[in-house]
Amino acid sequence: MDIGIVGAGASGAAAAHALADHDVTVFEKSRGVCGRAATRRRDDCTYDYGANYVKSADPVVNDLLTGTLDSEGLVDVAAPIYTFDADGRVSEGRDADDHKWTYTEGLTQIAKRLFARAGTDVRRETRVGSLSRAGDGWRIHREDDTDLGRFDAVLLTPPAPQTADLLGRSEGADDARTALADAAAAVPYRTVYACLLHYPFELDRPWYGLVNTDREHDCGWLSREELKPGHVPDGESLLVAQMGPDWSERRYDDDPDAVCGDAAAVVAELLDDDRLADPDWTDHQGWKYALPEAGLDGDTRPGAEAHDLYVAGDWVAGEGRVHAALRSGLEAADRVQST
Repeated sequence: MDIGIVGAGASGAAAAHALADHDVTVFEKSRGVCGRAATRRRDDCTYDYGANYVKSADPVVNDLLTGTLDSEGLVDVAAPIYTFDADGRVSEGRDADDHKWTYTEGLTQIAKRLFARAGTDVRRETRVGSLSRAGDGWRIHREDDTDLGRFDAVLLTPPAPQTADLLGRSEGADDARTALADAAAAVPYRTVYACLLHYPFELDRPWYGLVNTDREHDCGWLSREELKPGHVPDGESLLVAQMGPDWSERRYDDDPDAVCGDAAAVVAELLDDDRLADPDWTDHQGWKYALPEAGLDGDTRPGAEAHDLYVAGDWVAGEGRVHAALRSGLEAADRVQST
């Protein structure tokens, strides 16, 4: 089959890998791959600034990372995750002994390795605008209506609101497509503004990450990138501060330097360390559609799949985790091949 996949995130990469025996083309609007499992580099630091790791909750995904793919550079964060509440009280978290996988080169290695192993044709900086029914298949069009080709099946993996918009601009299989668009539009999302805070000194803390369990603090998640082997030089610290949804929405369009400065002040107060209010450099990323708060209504999916139109992603699984996105992509690939 000729299969078109929209989106080169974790679910799209997993599906492309599972569909390697077919002719697969992936269309990605940005220059990078792996979606929110994103990695940057600066001043000898490598950092995962969206998703921070892959949780080992899924044996199929574990086998994919530790067996199917090249495991060179695969590292596990050993330190635990603690919790904190609205008042900033930090407590020891539940020690579940789960692996927290990443790579010395960062989480984007997941998609890069999946695409490389499958030999997938990934067309970056190609923004898909619409689909149209073409016989028993689909045509994919750019935003400027340029025809990108005909495909026997199409798999959509962008965040639910973007998938809904794409389906709304498309034509064909009207009842099933519209029902799927409406169901995707109904998936609620949490906005997250991530600030990266670098310091020229080491922190002495017993945890890798802190999570705000009551969602009442200005900071939702805080982690220490220096605990990932190969990410941060010795003697330095790099904190990933992912701010709470209310705070993130209020500050989303503000000046990034001011946002990161205020985030650093929140972190300094949380950790009771005035030094942290003055990082020597910062980086930032706003994630408008960061974490799905619920999953897709599964009743709408079979109708669309009867017309060779599929969806995958953490929002389909209903869990904003990299392992959920990977598993969703693998399961979607199985359904594509079974039709």
